[in-house]
Amino acid sequence: MVSSIIELRNVAGTEAAMGWAGSHTLVVDRPEGKAGGLGLGFNGAQLLALAIGGCFCNDLRYVAHDMGIEIDAIAVRVTLELDGSPLITTRADLDVTCTSRDRIDTSALIDRARRVCTVANSVMRGFPVSFRTADQSPRQ
Repeated sequence: MVSSIIELRNVAGTEAAMGWAGSHTLVVDRPEGKAGGLGLGFNGAQLLALAIGGCFCNDLRYVAHDMGIEIDAIAVRVTLELDGSPLITTRADLDVTCTSRDRIDTSALIDRARRVCTVANSVMRGFPVSFRTADQSPRQ
């Protein structure tokens, strides 16, 4: 089993949070004027879309490497639909363009990457999420 751990802390003087994994960082915030947000970083829906699309881009590279295909360009647009109260994501749509250096048809590459995409598969299948404070046991 593989684990991935990130951490978040508030950014002093703001109501935003800084997240990191190893030496990589990003800022999480609400849009300016929303619940104290200053628009300093990504909101949760944007982070989810980035996770889905970013993972897919990485998987395109992994699969291309396995298939011996040299990718020329990747363009992925992720559209999340949100609805309800509490607001939840009801669907995610990816528009994908991937070209190879030797101009071969990349549809098999795209399909194989779709089948192995860790984040997309995790979201589609669902998984438990637990919350705990320092003095509590996990809660789902």
